[in-house]
Amino acid sequence: MSNLTLWSPRALAVLRIVTALLFLEHATMKFLAFPASMPGMENGLPPLLIAAGVIELSAGILVTLGLFTRIFALLASGEMAVAYFMAHLPKTFWPALNQGELAIMFCFVFLYLVFAGPGAWALDNVLGARRAAPQP
Repeated sequence: MSNLTLWSPRALAVLRIVTALLFLEHATMKFLAFPASMPGMENGLPPLLIAAGVIELSAGILVTLGLFTRIFALLASGEMAVAYFMAHLPKTFWPALNQGELAIMFCFVFLYLVFAGPGAWALDNVLGARRAAPQP
């Protein structure tokens, strides 16, 4: 089991990178219509969805890179909590019926990253090492 513990920072990094890239895809759908346009938004995005897209774009990129991970993971987690309560919960209580599972999952994975940090392969680690190094 100690070998698994040794790989823990790398597994956390994979979770961070994959989650952030999937989150980024929601921004590209809103702003670039890639890989497809966001359903129901043929007449443009309302201001609240533009704000959500900005959070998805910035958090998606920065969390993927592992830069300012905790701050942007907190923003993303909050956005997903708001999205769930505004868009999914009013339909019905059960997440499987209101299509809110993904919002809940994003919310809690990003919340976990707030506390766990970025794991391996993160620019936060490089910046932290520079700050900790003695200045000449």
